[in-house]
Amino acid sequence: MTEYLDGAVIPTGFDVPVEPLRRAAHYSGEPGCIAQARSFASLFLDQLRTEWCATIGPRADGAVLLVVSELVTNADRHSRGPYILELEGTGTSVAVTVYDSSGAVPERYPRDPERIGRHGLEIVHALVETVVVERVPVGKRVRAVVPLTAA
Repeated sequence: MTEYLDGAVIPTGFDVPVEPLRRAAHYSGEPGCIAQARSFASLFLDQLRTEWCATIGPRADGAVLLVVSELVTNADRHSRGPYILELEGTGTSVAVTVYDSSGAVPERYPRDPERIGRHGLEIVHALVETVVVERVPVGKRVRAVVPLTAA
């Protein structure tokens, strides 16, 4: 916000734009990494509430944690190496990005309640605004944007 005093503009330190909150964590694939990633995301959401005064309801909170869980599980299951979880948030959305060493692009299967397993991307697509999968020099990047506003 900018205050005006006798025609002079005085910056208050709260001027817009504000950079998104960004955090990243590296996981080796050891047992417990998926739970650690969810815990990391939960702490990130708490920090987003505090620093951005973001309103994050239980549905959006659960959506972010589920998307993190699904994307990290896929990276853990299909890559032969470490992976990185990157979170970027504002007052309106959280981008969940996972980098892994596998160049194989994940496949989204058609909806089938009879199928056992392979519902991860179907779940992610149901919860997010966008999903982008890109090959990068060391493997791939999967980025999903979760809206924080009520649907």
